[in-house]
Amino acid sequence: MQVIETIAELRSARKAITGTVGLVPTMGYLHDGHLSLVEYARQENDVVIATIFVNPTQFAKGEDLETYPRDLPRDLGMLEGAGVDYVFTPTPALMYPEGYQTYVTVEKVTQGLEGAQRDGHFQGVATVVSKLFNLSQPDIAYFGQKDAQQVVVIRQFVRDLNVPVEIAICPIMRESDGLALSSRNVYLSTDERKVATVLYRSIQAVGNVYESGERNPNNLRRIAEDMIHAEQLADLNYVSIANPSTLEEITEATNTPLLLSLAAKVGQPRLLDNCLLPLALNNRADASKTLGIG
Repeated sequence: MQVIETIAELRSARKAITGTVGLVPTMGYLHDGHLSLVEYARQENDVVIATIFVNPTQFAKGEDLETYPRDLPRDLGMLEGAGVDYVFTPTPALMYPEGYQTYVTVEKVTQGLEGAQRDGHFQGVATVVSKLFNLSQPDIAYFGQKDAQQVVVIRQFVRDLNVPVEIAICPIMRESDGLALSSRNVYLSTDERKVATVLYRSIQAVGNVYESGERNPNNLRRIAEDMIHAEQLADLNYVSIANPSTLEEITEATNTPLLLSLAAKVGQPRLLDNCLLPLALNNRADASKTLGIG
């Protein structure tokens, strides 16, 4: 595995590659969810490029940029063991040099959910991902369903800007008790860690009543809201029932697929989770067809 620190090195390495390239962008402090993306990329491409970059432009004011967990030697060991060929580890100064002033802005699909909570977040995401696409020129880029809105945003700008890359959506990886894997889970205390499963328990409860025939979006939202409000250590941000392509909130009963998204603070971290309804859609093939413009 070759670790690349400069743009010139990455461009030189990319020119020498023959065959297909899979890209796995990360912010580091890796877990099995990241490694599952690497495994998909490894299976489906001749060469795998991973990136580790804690992107400052996607952190809103007051968020955890300075304290975001980092362990580059550990991450590099994990990526090498997973069969990655190249790892790009740029610095903020390299990605945003003095005088930098160009950003990618995606409109409607960034307005709700995380976009409403985190000012400028998706501009930062779209900008850094577009830069990584330009530098690595992948055939396929791999992202997890846990960040469903991010996937929709990336698919939108890829289509709008005619970027020649396929966006692969991979299933959410979970702990044995259902908690979605996240680098920020390290912030949870023992008591908070127990409470954090309420997001998954809420998803299961909503999914069960949906499978039993409930289609009223207000009733579905209320089930999750009540469960999260019942946990004193959980501070609910939102429960959303939205169109999985446009992310517009659903206000009337429908039999078309839905995206259930949850966000809550449990102690220090904000935790996210989601699922597609019907629950049978939560696999790689169906999620890829359903989330975003496709």
